[in-house]
Amino acid sequence: MHQKQSPTQKKSPSGRLGAIQPRIRLLRSFDERHHSYQGYVLRIDGTCGDETGEFLIAVGKAANEKHRFCAGMEVSGLSVPVPDPRLETAGFYKTSRIRIEKNVEDALPDGPPFLDVPPDLPTYRQRGHRRLDARTYDSKCLTCIWGCRMPVEITVDHWDPSQKKYRFETFCYGPKSCPIYRAGPRRMVPGRKGMSYTEEDWVDDEETSHRGAHD
Repeated sequence: MHQKQSPTQKKSPSGRLGAIQPRIRLLRSFDERHHSYQGYVLRIDGTCGDETGEFLIAVGKAANEKHRFCAGMEVSGLSVPVPDPRLETAGFYKTSRIRIEKNVEDALPDGPPFLDVPPDLPTYRQRGHRRLDARTYDSKCLTCIWGCRMPVEITVDHWDPSQKKYRFETFCYGPKSCPIYRAGPRRMVPGRKGMSYTEEDWVDDEETSHRGAHD
């Protein structure tokens, strides 16, 4: 008889690394926001347990410092299924026993999308991001080291923190001159008593004002 798998049962993802992006969680409360820089997300095309396909695997910042992940590598490891998919872009996390089965031999193409080894998390924080149209992200930016799909936790009423909403938002940390970048619609954040806050363009402008067009 088939037994239901425990949510803590480890899986063994392995395959070709198609992309690596930062693993960042965004906390919103009306016009306030806070980022939690947690590590990286590996997009692996291969197998995980007895399944075949594409898998998103969360790893810590130390793993990237050690292995210097980039597209084209073949990797393996052990991971645990994410218990709450509202809080993670990845489907698996707590990854251990990471091995590079095969390194990249050929030179990576110039971007965009940019496929190099991603920078450390403080670099992402220092660069700042701009909102990125979700359809553009899905069609052109899934493999770029500067793209990021963030799980967003919204505190609707700061007087009652139990009122939460969840969603995903896409952002770009890349050069302002990137020809495939599209901002998409402005984001609205729900608030207490039916109020809402619209995040205007100046927020992105201010966030990245210290960078030049090609930085």
